Amino acid sequence: MPEKIKPIFNKRIFWDVVFENIDYDAKANFVIERVFERGDVEDIRNCRRYYGDEKVTEALLNAKFLPEYTMYLASAVINRPLKDFRCYTLRQLNPTLFPY
Repeated sequence: MPEKIKPIFNKRIFWDVVFENIDYDAKANFVIERVFERGDVEDIRNCRRYYGDEKVTEALLNAKFLPEYTMYLASAVINRPLKDFRCYTLRQLNPTLFPY
């Protein structure tokens, strides 16, 4: 099987890690979550091409935390309701203080 060509992501997505040292396969969940949180449309397309929709869906549904806007985006992209997301369920169990 030929080696998959690594996707090209904008370095700003991974501002807090050494970009060149990212292992796209060993850290797949981290990469997928980060691309959906900080990437643009092209980054998300590259991510889906590289990992495939099944792996992307699995990583997003099992993420412990995603910002609210990322949950809505991910829900639309993978066509799954918010209640299917682990991070959505965890957020419902730990409500924050009422925002005044």
